[in-house]
Amino acid sequence: MSGIEINKKESLLAAANNMRWEIGENFHDTLMESIYADAAVIAKKSVLKKGKKEYTGWEQKLDKIVTSRIFGLPLMFVMLAVVFWLTIEGANVPSAMLASLLLDDVHPLLKEFSAYIGLAWWLDGVLIDGAYLAMAWVVSVMLPPMAIFFPMFTLLEDFGYLPRVAFNMDNLFKRAGAHGKQALTMSMGFGCNAAGVIATRIIDSPRERLIAIITNNFALCNGRWPTQILIASIFIGAAVPAHIAGVVSAGAVVGIAVFGIFLSLVVSWGLSKTVLKGEASTFSLELPPYRPPRILQTLYTSLIDRTIFVLWRALVFAVPAGIVIWLVGNVSFEGLSIAEIFVNWSDPFAIFIGLNGVIMLAYIIAIPANEIVIPTILMLTVMTAGIEGAGAGAGVMFELESASATQDILTAGGWTLLTGINLMIFSLLHNPCSTTLFTIYKETKSMKWTIVSALLPIVMGFVLCFFIAQVYRIIIG
Repeated sequence: MSGIEINKKESLLAAANNMRWEIGENFHDTLMESIYADAAVIAKKSVLKKGKKEYTGWEQKLDKIVTSRIFGLPLMFVMLAVVFWLTIEGANVPSAMLASLLLDDVHPLLKEFSAYIGLAWWLDGVLIDGAYLAMAWVVSVMLPPMAIFFPMFTLLEDFGYLPRVAFNMDNLFKRAGAHGKQALTMSMGFGCNAAGVIATRIIDSPRERLIAIITNNFALCNGRWPTQILIASIFIGAAVPAHIAGVVSAGAVVGIAVFGIFLSLVVSWGLSKTVLKGEASTFSLELPPYRPPRILQTLYTSLIDRTIFVLWRALVFAVPAGIVIWLVGNVSFEGLSIAEIFVNWSDPFAIFIGLNGVIMLAYIIAIPANEIVIPTILMLTVMTAGIEGAGAGAGVMFELESASATQDILTAGGWTLLTGINLMIFSLLHNPCSTTLFTIYKETKSMKWTIVSALLPIVMGFVLCFFIAQVYRIIIG
């Protein structure tokens, strides 16, 4: 190769190297300029300079309110109160329509058809007055509130508000040895405790998830709201002047719900310091941007994945419970039904703690669904107290249209203000329903923790009812 060719090749290589250096240097400069430009935008949004107006978009302005130390928690309670009020008020009409259809129309038709085909009386009672009525009560009481609550809850989740709730509650739950996201699972429990247990999947720590599962029963589910509202109206409202009865009754129900939140924190703290000892984990919560809710996806998620799923599980357990309820009212030994035998046996202890044997039996045989507690209590009260002209027979659950008529039956059964107060407490603190217990077992894969979840609240309920009964008797004299 000649010297001219070598020099030409070296010149070409030098030129190529110079070009690569310039390109690399330009790319580096461009990259650094881009980084500094992004940093300047972030600083402009986040840092307030002296003499400059603060940058605030509508999202930042809203976050300053909903995550404020002053306004955050009150706004959260107001928001949840609005959701609960809309759920209760909105469910009244469809619940009444379903009850009228299933109980007033379909049930008599089934009885007529049973008589027409000559079905044996006991089979008629087991299938129609037992299994069918339990199913009808659960559908009419449980379906409308869930069909309203879950979509609203999902809309708040889609909008981006629920992560702000977790942010607000994180410090409080962390002090209790729990996880900030437990606030979300607890809120879901107000719709249905089984759904709240499933929602604990968002908690990564197994220990903190177990705490959230065990304490979710302290959130009043929609099946217990009717009991709270009815008893508060009958007994708490009747104990004060008529012009403030409604406000006092509503305050009593809200007080029970808030008391449940308090107990959830207390028990979470106790568990985290004893059998589930450990440090509360920290988590990085990135607040998502606010976005318009996706209506169709919300309806599908809330109605199919939550409402129908939970309702189906409840029905699976409610139908056998209806059969048991009819049997304890109609199977007799030495002239007394199983229900009367149990009520007479348990009355001394139950009355001692401010309840009665009817309540004890109702919560045992109605464990599959809280929705059938009041109809069961009324049926058992009429049967064991020998009240004439009320109800549709032994083992047949029923409800009355007016609170005053219900009060007359309960008063005739020996109920007092103490009984009403302690029933509200026991409605909060008793074993979870069968659907929730089954869900707890499915989520924990542990019979031990399922039993703990069942026994812990009921023991607390007995202890608290005993304490209230003693204080009440000292005050009344």
